[in-house]
Amino acid sequence: MALSCDYLVIGSGIAGLSFALEASAFGDVILVTKRARDESNTKYAQGGIAAVEAKADTFAAHVTDTMIAGAGLSHERVVELTVKDAPSRIQMLRGHGARFDLAEARPPGQAGTKTEQDTDLDLHLEGGHSARRIVHVGDMTGREVERTLLEAVAAAPRVRILEEHMAVDLITLAKYGGPEICAGAYVLDVAAGKVHTVLARATIVATGGAGKVYLYTTNPDVATGDGVAISHRAGAEIANMEFYQFHPTCLFHPQAKNFLISEALRGEGAILRRIDGTAFMKNYDARAELAPRDIVARAIDHEMKRTGAEHVLLDITDKKPAVVKERFPGIYAECLRWGVDITAQPIPVVPAAHYQCGGVSTDLDGRTTIPGLWAIGECAHTGLHGANRLASNSLLEGMVFAKRAAVALREIDRTKPWPDVPDWDVGQAATSDEAVVITQNWDELRRLMWNYVGIVRSNTRLRRAARRIALLQEEIQEYYWNYFITRDLLELRNIATVAQLIVECASARRESRGLHYTIDYPDTDPRAARDMVVKRGVPAHLRGR
Repeated sequence: MALSCDYLVIGSGIAGLSFALEASAFGDVILVTKRARDESNTKYAQGGIAAVEAKADTFAAHVTDTMIAGAGLSHERVVELTVKDAPSRIQMLRGHGARFDLAEARPPGQAGTKTEQDTDLDLHLEGGHSARRIVHVGDMTGREVERTLLEAVAAAPRVRILEEHMAVDLITLAKYGGPEICAGAYVLDVAAGKVHTVLARATIVATGGAGKVYLYTTNPDVATGDGVAISHRAGAEIANMEFYQFHPTCLFHPQAKNFLISEALRGEGAILRRIDGTAFMKNYDARAELAPRDIVARAIDHEMKRTGAEHVLLDITDKKPAVVKERFPGIYAECLRWGVDITAQPIPVVPAAHYQCGGVSTDLDGRTTIPGLWAIGECAHTGLHGANRLASNSLLEGMVFAKRAAVALREIDRTKPWPDVPDWDVGQAATSDEAVVITQNWDELRRLMWNYVGIVRSNTRLRRAARRIALLQEEIQEYYWNYFITRDLLELRNIATVAQLIVECASARRESRGLHYTIDYPDTDPRAARDMVVKRGVPAHLRGR
């Protein structure tokens, strides 16, 4: 028997939870999340949320900083509405009990102070920002945001959360002779191994990013690009997947996974060094460690390939230990857990896939190109980030567009009868005794993406990647149709789809811009200052705005 609701939300990060909280005031919400409800990229966000809070700051300055970071591809109207809504989103979180760091009582005019004319929030400065505007909770902002929203949603009426449930595919009526409308999703109950039909007046994908498509990533295991993959298979337009942001510094340790070393360390004076201890960033950019993320990541990548080293070093040992422990409590504790005392020894680091700037194409309210389907958060391409995301704009985007989507969906037509959709058919599928196929293809896919479609690309590498991904997809599809589906299989299927889209968009963009750098086209082409759009059955192509 099918489940039904007004709003089906897929994903429990900042975007999904924010939408569920807003929409629950005027409709029934089912929120599905494939692991525990608090497991999302949001939970691991360290830096904070960019918002104009200080009197000395301006919306215009935040807009300008975002446009510069976007390397000519950010949509100015989207940037403006996002920036202007930031203070209200911060206020929303504080109203629900978010405990952001407050400014200390220092003399007026000193960084981080509270004055009669200024905000009570402690504001950090991050790379690319021209003013202090990062609202934060130490270096663990995401945990506090996730806690706040989960508690608010738990207290909200009409929200049902299904943990350990994963969307298999979207339900589009065109498959059954009807119009091209999304009517919900087939959802796998992971524990029971059964697929449920969930019908919805509106389906909102908020599944976050796809960092697990790469060998090294700061993302948790849930980041497998599910929203982009299921939307692409349903026929939605996808844009700018070539722009994947690599964070320069992820902890390098055989047992540690995914731990980000915030760029705030470099903001406080940490130095990048080769294994022999020599600093190298001034050889690449006059701004040295304070250069934008893409420049720093390429410099580290070049040093590692040039010297054959597995990592480089990030050194903040010249700062007083007490200052380091107070400013970076989470990073200090996590590194110490792996035997690295950052107050006394440099941190081994490598670049890692961090943030997906492209995604499912949407309008200003989160509508996709398929009626009934909406996308918000990291899985969406709103036009905010352009070719390179400005630090701490990501959590902001998730909240802003969740609110806009909820407002746009306040009035929905509940008079139409539910469509007659068949239940999931397992066909002749059997229980697999060859799960090694999944782990083998998972490892091979992530490694080839790292080597061929990583920080530096070329036509030859992209062609090799495309050929191998196509073969892997054939193997995955054969396995998919022959055996009962599992979460692991669905995640593999999704990252293979995301890999295909990244390669297709990267191959079509014949220039270097922002996060996309290719040795065959090292310069930026002004004629290519357009979004790269791809749709099932339609090759990737530049489209004007």
